[in-house]
Amino acid sequence: IRLPVSGKRWFGQEKGQDDDGAAYRALVDQCVLACSSRSVHLILDLHHYRAPKDLDVAFWKDAAIRYKDNPAVLFGLLNEPHNIRWEVWRNGGEVTDKKRVTDAANENAEVLTTFTTVGMQGLIDAVRETGAKNIVLVGGLDWAYDLSGVLKGFGCSDPTGNGIIYDTHVYPWKSKWQESFLDVAAIHPVLLGEVGCDIARMSFIPPERHEDPYTWAPDMLACIQKHRLHWTAWSFHPGATPRILASNKDFAPTPWWGAFVRAALRGATWQSDKLR
Repeated sequence: IRLPVSGKRWFGQEKGQDDDGAAYRALVDQCVLACSSRSVHLILDLHHYRAPKDLDVAFWKDAAIRYKDNPAVLFGLLNEPHNIRWEVWRNGGEVTDKKRVTDAANENAEVLTTFTTVGMQGLIDAVRETGAKNIVLVGGLDWAYDLSGVLKGFGCSDPTGNGIIYDTHVYPWKSKWQESFLDVAAIHPVLLGEVGCDIARMSFIPPERHEDPYTWAPDMLACIQKHRLHWTAWSFHPGATPRILASNKDFAPTPWWGAFVRAALRGATWQSDKLR
């Protein structure tokens, strides 16, 4: 289970919170207990973007102490890094407000600002300084899609923990599967932390980049199975896109994605060598 969490809510900094985040932290605790008591791993996904900020470091120092004795909890360090150089992604440094063109340059309306980041290695180090050995998940660039930098000398280091899983988010408008994540998956553990498709085209996707989910989903699942990749389907929420559920009343799956996910979880297999 991949559980998106907010650092601001964790510390009680959002509007309407008057308990320093105690109720929110207790809710996350309930999710952790519900999963770990059923022998299910839970990924604590810090659902922020671009590059780690000071609040993200503070969150992981606090959350790592809280869950360091629970090996069922994996730490997803930052949801979707983007618009930075590989050197800054790993080692930290100044993040500028200059946009870089990617396959999904307009995926999020986030306003770009200039700040200093500790980088992904800095987040790993902050977690390990607490004594937590939990597995950490590290998302690549291009909104966590591109992992190619790992094989170009920018892999992270984890000498005192239980290891790193590299995280890629794969959607139909993303191309170059081989170099973006499959080459890395041949050497390192890789999770498709977000993967999914939708019948409706989102506004930022050019028409020529919107693929029919009934062709994309079986090819994607065939790729996952052939390369023995880990994956968490996005998203178990009837209002999020791409969505697994058609409704939260009867948990009916969407025919274009949820039905494929359910079939895969029940043991269905697909055969295809078609990459994107």
